[in-house]
Amino acid sequence: MRQGCAILVVLLLAVVLGGCSLSRERVRRADAVIAEQSDHTLSCAREDRCAADSPYHELYRESAQAGGPLHFVTLLDHGADSLALRLHLVRSARTSIEVQTFIFAGDDAGYLFLDELIKAARRGVHVRVIADQLFSLGDYTLLARLARTHANFELRLYNPAFDEAATQPLEFAANLLCCFFQFNQRMHNKLLLIDGETGLAGGRNYEDRYFDWDPEFDYRDRDVAVTGAAAGRQMQASFEQFWNHPRTRTLAQLKDVNRRLLLATREPAPPWDTPVWKRPDRVAAISRQADDRTWITERFAANVFRVAEVDYFSDSPNKPLEPENPADKKLTRRIIDLLDSARREIVLQTPYLVISRPARRVFRGLRERVPDLRVIVSTNSLAATDAFYVYALSHKYKKRYIKHLGFEIHEFKPFPGDAAQMIQGYETLSGLHEPPPQSDVTPVPTDGEPAGPRLGLHAKSIVIDGRISLIGSHNFDPRSDNYNTESGFIIHDTAFAAALRASVLRDTEPQNAWVIARRPRPVLVERINNAINDFSTALPLFDFWPFRYATSFELKPGCAPLRTSDPAFYDCYEPVGDFPGVNLPLKSIYTRIVTAFGAGLVGIL
Repeated sequence: MRQGCAILVVLLLAVVLGGCSLSRERVRRADAVIAEQSDHTLSCAREDRCAADSPYHELYRESAQAGGPLHFVTLLDHGADSLALRLHLVRSARTSIEVQTFIFAGDDAGYLFLDELIKAARRGVHVRVIADQLFSLGDYTLLARLARTHANFELRLYNPAFDEAATQPLEFAANLLCCFFQFNQRMHNKLLLIDGETGLAGGRNYEDRYFDWDPEFDYRDRDVAVTGAAAGRQMQASFEQFWNHPRTRTLAQLKDVNRRLLLATREPAPPWDTPVWKRPDRVAAISRQADDRTWITERFAANVFRVAEVDYFSDSPNKPLEPENPADKKLTRRIIDLLDSARREIVLQTPYLVISRPARRVFRGLRERVPDLRVIVSTNSLAATDAFYVYALSHKYKKRYIKHLGFEIHEFKPFPGDAAQMIQGYETLSGLHEPPPQSDVTPVPTDGEPAGPRLGLHAKSIVIDGRISLIGSHNFDPRSDNYNTESGFIIHDTAFAAALRASVLRDTEPQNAWVIARRPRPVLVERINNAINDFSTALPLFDFWPFRYATSFELKPGCAPLRTSDPAFYDCYEPVGDFPGVNLPLKSIYTRIVTAFGAGLVGIL
């Protein structure tokens, strides 16, 4: 009892103390320290800021001189490619660089990108970065140093908990108690904009696992780069809205960084030096690629799609605190409208198959109006996901998705057959570490030890009727609808749509994914099971029925892939259980517990 009261008192103190904002005088003094100690010297005296020669400059000139709307679009399916192009574009910047990200990690990929941004600032390029506070550079000492690194480099944090850069466990708990809805809403946008001309958006954050660099777990993710004036203006306007919003705080406004800065009169910040890399050989190799104009041209610029209509969409930075604001769910509403226009096929890829209520209404209406419409879904299996608790909610509603909405679901394998083609250097990564120990969160393949790092889907993409494509940060789930701010490109072009569709469908091929289908049962047993299953699923708290409507299937040797509606499906596919690839009982138990009790957490998880 005493211990519980003590914890409550501490939490209340954290809430009270955390609620005390900095005075304007303290912020002004910290800003003065930043202005006084920031480096103003430039490493380049040329008018173009010693920008690297880039084929993307030529693409932009062609776009600007075109008689009508013209964009050049680059599909980025491989993480290492996406990082190399980012480095190249940053080095090609002449005036400005804008960055938005949900995660900015302190590993090789994160520090490499940060180092490039600082070098660009020293050349004379104006660099601005907005990072969501919760998972970005949580070391206030580092941030106080970055605040004074160079006058051309500015970093701000979105929605900081208690106005601090670092969130301690106690403060995390206090935020959940006092300010849950504000704390739970995050900036999930990803944006990189170079000179207002070429912009990137998609699913990737700045961390090793998004760029094929993690030896244990990497994401199968996707970005798109767009060069053109119209999309550039849209991205610039969105960035400015976030940059100037009250929920985006300067480093001087963060209490822990502010304290460090006010000590800086006695402790000037050391100059920024190139970080010490964990894998210097890999950093050197990708740096050479980024400098190689011929390689950049052959790999990217020579393979762009020429597209007239491209739109960049972003939610309001005050979502969801202004429900009446038309921009509050701008991207979500646009996605719903596009889905509702489908007449032939929807190909959807999301790491978390938990469809929001508005989207379910659209899919239900589509099935009634367009009964032949195909909805092909690529998503994570339990063995591949990085969030088993979210997968549990997907598992709970499999019957709804398959029987009532007509989804054809393919769940990504953690060790797909095409892994070496999906992840650059996959074989090299596999030799960088010992096989991870078995635990409740580390699945292993059913046929033995891992041949390389485990993979999981993180891409968020839609192709509608082979003509409209969406690539962005939106997971098409209740959290993306209602809590996080999201952004992305909508591209109207059949050639690009065909390339994106092929990329997504590759992830659904038998060597890379399991098929989810109804369990074959005798008719009477099926009817009884369905009745109990429906009743159990509808319960608000306890979904107790363990015999689910659907399970995972593997293609038998010698058979060709079939749709689940094909009469020969069960002859060519064999069931492999609800959670294939997971031989760890605890993870399966946790998943079933969340399935049973997690219905009310759909919008949060």
